[in-house]
Amino acid sequence: MDAETAQDIQLLTRAAGGDRTAFADLFDRHASVVLGVLVSLVRDRAAAEELLQDTFLQAWNEAERYRPARATPRGWLVMMARSRAIDLLRSQGARMKREVAVGPELLGDGTVGPVGTDEIEADERRRAVLAALQGLPVEQRQCIELAFYGGLSHRQVADRLEQPLGTVKSRILLGMRRLKEALAP
Repeated sequence: MDAETAQDIQLLTRAAGGDRTAFADLFDRHASVVLGVLVSLVRDRAAAEELLQDTFLQAWNEAERYRPARATPRGWLVMMARSRAIDLLRSQGARMKREVAVGPELLGDGTVGPVGTDEIEADERRRAVLAALQGLPVEQRQCIELAFYGGLSHRQVADRLEQPLGTVKSRILLGMRRLKEALAP
C-alpha cells in the first residue's frame, strides 16, 4: 500500500468517527477525480457536480462501512459516484421513454418539441463513445469495458484479466483520459 492510500484510509477512518476536517481533506484530495468520472459518464457538468455532492454525502454517512481490503478510498468513492451516475442515466432513460409514449402534446409548457430528437442525440452519443472506445489500445479498452459496461470492480477486472490491480487501474485512468480528449466538444 502506498503512502497516499494509507493517508486516505486514515482520513476516512477519522471521518467515520465524525472528524469533519479529515473528511474535508479527503474531499480536497479526491473531488476532482470523482468529478471527472461523473462528467465523463453523464456528460453534463451541472448534473455531475450535483452527483459529486451526493456521492460525498453518502461517503460521510457511510464512512464506517468502508473496508480497506475491498477498495482504496479513491476506488470506493469512484464506485459510489459511478453507481449514482448510472442511476441518474437510467432514470433519465425511463423518463424519455415515458415522454415519448405520452407524446409531445403533454410537455407542460404548451409547446410541441421535435419528435425523436432525444433518441437521435442519445444514439449519436452512443456511437461517439463506441468509436472513441475503438480508438483506445486494446488493453485500456478491455479494462474500461469490463469495469463500466460489465459492472466489475477494479479488483474483479484484475482477477479476470490476470493482471496486477495497479496495472488495471492505470489502464482505466489512461483510457478515461483518452476518451475525455476524444469526446471533448
